[in-house]
Amino acid sequence: MVSTNHNNGGVLVVAINNKDEKGQQMMSEEKEEEEEEKKIDYSQRAQWLRAGVMGATDGLVSVASLMMGVGAVRTDAKAMLLAGFAGSVAGGCSMAIGEFVSVYTQYEVEVAQIKNKTISQDVQMVKKALPNPLQAALASASCYCLGAVPPLVGAAFIRDYRTRIMVVLAVATLSLFVFGWIGSVLGNTPMLRSCARLLLGGWMAMAITFALTKLFAFTGLQF
Repeated sequence: MVSTNHNNGGVLVVAINNKDEKGQQMMSEEKEEEEEEKKIDYSQRAQWLRAGVMGATDGLVSVASLMMGVGAVRTDAKAMLLAGFAGSVAGGCSMAIGEFVSVYTQYEVEVAQIKNKTISQDVQMVKKALPNPLQAALASASCYCLGAVPPLVGAAFIRDYRTRIMVVLAVATLSLFVFGWIGSVLGNTPMLRSCARLLLGGWMAMAITFALTKLFAFTGLQF
């Protein structure tokens, strides 16, 4: 009887150990699944983050640089505003078309690769997880036009030429900093680096456009 109890006790201990191991294995698998879900969500977030924040940044830098370029040779506010408005419309359309073509091409390539590896049901599920070309295009165009608003509004109510140029530069700088901060928060990237990249890039674009347009005017072309 003692031997039997001893054997039963050993079996019970083994069963408990196996149960603990299975429980730990299940917990480990659940953690891996949660980490995988987080990675997928972050990957999808990166798609609209790139289309949104970069679209707004492109709109801000392009329109502000265009207005600075026109301001290098024309002192009236109307010329700067018309140039900025035309640039925002043309740029928004260009961004939408480019983003749609780019994302749709990526979509087709990934779907073709998936079809070679999975069954039809899996293809439909994966399609839903892929970025939507139309949504990316609309987000990019909308954000581009929104990014163009600050320099346009900043220059609209300033009559003095020098003050107008400084206001456009100041508004563009502040907006670049805000966009860099938003991108760093949503993308989980270092804030200082994100802001510094946008500020340096924006300043360079505006300075180069202003200087080259000024130089072009000095060649003798009459405006």
